[in-house]
Amino acid sequence: MKTSKITLLTTLGLAVTLFACKPKNTSNVVSGNSAAKAYVAPGQYDEFYNFVSGGFSGQMSVYGLPSGRMFRYIPVFSVDPEKGWGYSEETKPMLNTSHGFVPWDDLHHIELSQTKGEYNGKWAFANANNTPRLARIDLKTFRTAEIIELPNSAGNHSSPFGTENSEYIVAGTRFSVPGDADNGDVPISTYKQNFKGHISFVSIDPNSGNMKLAFQLRTPGVNFDLARAGKAKSHGWFFFSTYNTEQANTLLEVNASQRDKDFIMAVNWKKAEEYLKAGKGKKQAVRYAHNVYDDATHTSTSTIETEVTVLDAAELKDICYFIPCPKSPHGCDVDPSGEYIVGSGKLAALLPVFSFDKIMKAINDKAFETEYDGIPVIKYDAALYGEVQKPGLGPLHTEFDDKGNAYTSFFVSSEVVKWNVKDLKVLDRVPTFYSVGHLCVPGGNTVKPYGKYVIAYNKITKDRYLPTGPELTQSAQLFDISGEKMQMILDFPTIGEPHYAQAAPADLIRNNGQLKIYKIDENKHPYVTKNENDARVVRDGKKVHVYMTSIRSHFAPDNIEGIKLGDEVYFHVTNLEQDWDVPHGFAVKGANNAELLIMPGETCTLKWIPDRTGIFPIYCTDFCSALHQEMQGYVRVSPANSNVPLRFGLNKDLSQN
Repeated sequence: MKTSKITLLTTLGLAVTLFACKPKNTSNVVSGNSAAKAYVAPGQYDEFYNFVSGGFSGQMSVYGLPSGRMFRYIPVFSVDPEKGWGYSEETKPMLNTSHGFVPWDDLHHIELSQTKGEYNGKWAFANANNTPRLARIDLKTFRTAEIIELPNSAGNHSSPFGTENSEYIVAGTRFSVPGDADNGDVPISTYKQNFKGHISFVSIDPNSGNMKLAFQLRTPGVNFDLARAGKAKSHGWFFFSTYNTEQANTLLEVNASQRDKDFIMAVNWKKAEEYLKAGKGKKQAVRYAHNVYDDATHTSTSTIETEVTVLDAAELKDICYFIPCPKSPHGCDVDPSGEYIVGSGKLAALLPVFSFDKIMKAINDKAFETEYDGIPVIKYDAALYGEVQKPGLGPLHTEFDDKGNAYTSFFVSSEVVKWNVKDLKVLDRVPTFYSVGHLCVPGGNTVKPYGKYVIAYNKITKDRYLPTGPELTQSAQLFDISGEKMQMILDFPTIGEPHYAQAAPADLIRNNGQLKIYKIDENKHPYVTKNENDARVVRDGKKVHVYMTSIRSHFAPDNIEGIKLGDEVYFHVTNLEQDWDVPHGFAVKGANNAELLIMPGETCTLKWIPDRTGIFPIYCTDFCSALHQEMQGYVRVSPANSNVPLRFGLNKDLSQN
């Protein structure tokens, strides 16, 4: 068995090598009228916002479609010195976890909030794969508003996936491990006895968006990859791809691909809610952080939660069901009707399409072939609608258009394949450059996709762009799918590494209450300074609070004396501007954190501990006016035992105080 597996890996490796080269009869550049389709004239807006995962950067990026222009880099799970994210006193709590301050993560997937199965333009959700967390980004501000850590989890990859009305954002663990309340000091070789999976159901308040860990499902110790919620007729269900049903703990490239089939796991979350209300859940002692940013106070708080309710899927047998799926499935995707569930076995040469109606009938008829760790396994043929034959090599992920067609990415053969969902016939295929991972059709996971484009997010770029040393840029490629044949019209670099993305109409989001300024009169920050006359410096023991304002083109105060070695200095800077797009920056020489970037009407705080005596310049880091260079000042630091009095001012001689 191992010999055949190694042979298979060798074959796939050769295929990767072959398909990493340019496919024959394809062009290096877009041609004809194709480039015109991606052109957005100066001063004109794009049709769609494209929210793209930043992979190992831990951040989210926002591009316009069809132009491919990058609009914004949203800091989420990693510190960002450009915006002071994770450096300012207001945002440091956002990166707190039960492990302490974690300044980095691996962001793989994006999920836009929905109402009745359609995007509503309110929030984008993102996953942290490394230290398991979920984030909510407020699309009124394009800023991370909330982050919740997930207990009992390791490797939050199967996440975040939402229900039709964003009742829940759901996350499955990548690595099964002993639960947080269990004794984790066990031999790794006892995987089958002691390792378990957990799926987290995080409820979303429909008005505020606030997240709450509602409950978790304890599952057999397998690995979860991707998932999709049911919709329309399958509302109330969730479908997850799983792998490593062999429950191997070493050399998974061989030992986790021994079986011909792994599983799709179908979860009846409505039934889980019933059990929860009936008191079938068990309270477990855990520790996880819940971090929330407040737009009124411009501050964030971090709370450590200590309990979670867990339902055991093996004990409550009508919550979860396994459906055999060709080995090592990655994608698990539900079409707009909610009837068809597509599995994508990475090591399979076909695509299985399952029928929700047949799954329900199989459950009612108890058409099970066995149990797996207490979970019923539905017979493959009893759930299967049909198979797409010879679609390509290395299927990963499927999205859908509004005409009954599906689009699947093929990593090994570096292509996107279009096929019809009902007759399972391949309609078209186009090469990508190279080794495509996820796809995005705007609205492709909703009940009403916008079937105009498909975007491929490529793992390997090779010779598409100017070389940049050992690592090349990752890329996205845009295809027009409005006609019968797909046509590449653009490719553009992305921050790395792009995984999944979602795109929504620009008008839906930009006309949904986007914030232009923070109203200074509504600023409830505890250290806000609402006018220049109130600017001041206050000593509280060894802590010094600088109540500072910024406006084109000066700070108040801009001269400060009487700071001493050993002091902790807090610059609370309020941007007094009330015009759109007039941020100010703030930095001090020798600060070992970052700058601040302060939006109009906002207050931000930089903590500074001087390490020597002398004169330290302060200045604005964000170009704000013709006199931006003049927007500066000085801070004098004296010895700890100095008798220099605390003095400050704007446009006056401090020696006259």
